Amino acid sequence: MSASTQVPEIFGSLVFNDHVMKERLPKETYKALKRTMEKGKSLDPSIANIVANAMKDWAVEKGVTHFTHWFQPMTGVTAEKHDSFISPTEGGGVIMEFSGKELVRGEPDASSFPSGGLRATFEARGYTAWDPTSYAFIKDNALCIPTVFYSYSGEALDKKTPLLRSMEDINRQALRILRLFGDTETTRVTTTVGPEQEYFLVDKKLYSQREDLILTGRTLFGAKPPKGQEMEDHYFGSIKPRVMAYMKDLDQELWKLGILAKTEHNEVAPAQHELAPIFSNTNTATDHNQLTMEIMKKVAARHDLVCLLHEKPFAGVNGSGKHNNWSISTDTGANLLEPGESPRENAQFLLFLSAVIKAVDEYQDLLRVSVANAGNDHRLGANEAPPAIVSMFLGDELTEVLESIANDAPYSPKCTEVMKLGVHTLPRFPKDTTDRNRTSPFAFTGNKFEFRMLGSTFSISGPNIVLNTIVAEELSQFADVLEQSADFNADLTKLVKTTYQEHKRIIFNGNNYSDEWVAEAERRGLLNLKSTPDALPYFVADKNVALFTKHKIFTSTEM
Repeated sequence: MSASTQVPEIFGSLVFNDHVMKERLPKETYKALKRTMEKGKSLDPSIANIVANAMKDWAVEKGVTHFTHWFQPMTGVTAEKHDSFISPTEGGGVIMEFSGKELVRGEPDASSFPSGGLRATFEARGYTAWDPTSYAFIKDNALCIPTVFYSYSGEALDKKTPLLRSMEDINRQALRILRLFGDTETTRVTTTVGPEQEYFLVDKKLYSQREDLILTGRTLFGAKPPKGQEMEDHYFGSIKPRVMAYMKDLDQELWKLGILAKTEHNEVAPAQHELAPIFSNTNTATDHNQLTMEIMKKVAARHDLVCLLHEKPFAGVNGSGKHNNWSISTDTGANLLEPGESPRENAQFLLFLSAVIKAVDEYQDLLRVSVANAGNDHRLGANEAPPAIVSMFLGDELTEVLESIANDAPYSPKCTEVMKLGVHTLPRFPKDTTDRNRTSPFAFTGNKFEFRMLGSTFSISGPNIVLNTIVAEELSQFADVLEQSADFNADLTKLVKTTYQEHKRIIFNGNNYSDEWVAEAERRGLLNLKSTPDALPYFVADKNVALFTKHKIFTSTEM
């Protein structure tokens, strides 16, 4: 059997996914679990034993002996405590058991995990609770159950809990807007993410000779190589056999876990590469990206390579980022950031776009905080990494549409220009009306926003908690206005118009690397938080504390 025909068979083979659940669970149990996963409905605790037993049987058939509650503490990586399925029987034997109680809740020692000062070491008890919206999977011969992590007194100690809260919040606010447009069919709105992951591969023997790489993940001294990225000929270049073998192995491992690894290529810097997945809902995408980073390192070791995820492992060449492609979708299949063929006439799109514009302008500080760490400080501002100044790229067409609304002027869409390449045998195709500004921190790219400031080591949960929450806040404000409107169309147009006029300072379609932009951004009143120490105090600014507590993303204690 060829490798290509094996892919559908191995994909998700280590995941307790929808196909497995449908096959192994009673019909009513399956339906109840699906309602929880797709509609956000509460799960009846009585079905936990049924689900747990089915999970255990499936896992044991695959040679699994242990289970773990897999969670995401504030360390930025994942954590797990393994317990075996064995239970003693009379006569000194054992049976393999897994109860609903063990599935639903665990009790790991929370004493050494970061807590933001929520509790002292003598109050160390913590709990994990099953997240039924994310599939269980098998890793390292253990059944991994995605969970949230919280303290004895109920505060979130992880990155998943506030992420799930933010997803619930933007769902509520987006549904309010959709109802105003007469949409009665949509029952759930989710944010979707496709996080592109950049990384370096270096030979393990050479890595072992560099104590600075071993201890810090980056070089601290040494000469530049004779050939760097001056010619940029590594970018999209032919992939070397050793790297291709690694990528093939990596794909296999990711596909087994149901991770939609799609694109792989050489990046600009020598020894730098990228992996990009297909979009999935933000919770799943976050879980999958955490797994991807872990598996990248494990697979590299098999090939006598080391995978470096530091944001700037080598001076003089590109660092590694993580492009967070973010959009909003409905359970009926609509992308709410899809402008359509006539964006000027697409009032619903323009309202959601306006919410994002207002959110990014008012909470530029939070977006900068969400990507702040020492490694990323080395990367931002050069070599295709956006600068520390947050701004938005919309492209010429959308900017002209919004300008026409703001100025009460007619908008004349440009005729579609056909690309002519000068060779008759080559196909002709329409030219895009916008370009992808690679220097922009937050760029609109067709039907999504690409938040390009994330560092390669980051959990994507933090930036997406911020994105979901700030957009939910603006949608809630819009809904408050429009729900009281006596003339919906007139007030809608006014809202789009005034929002753009008041927040257009955040939109910049030019070169974000230029000195002129730094001066212009300062004139506009935009923040330039160059380092992590500059950025972090903004997280607890009064307006940001008020935002998170209002939307119940963090309690006042958790802040």
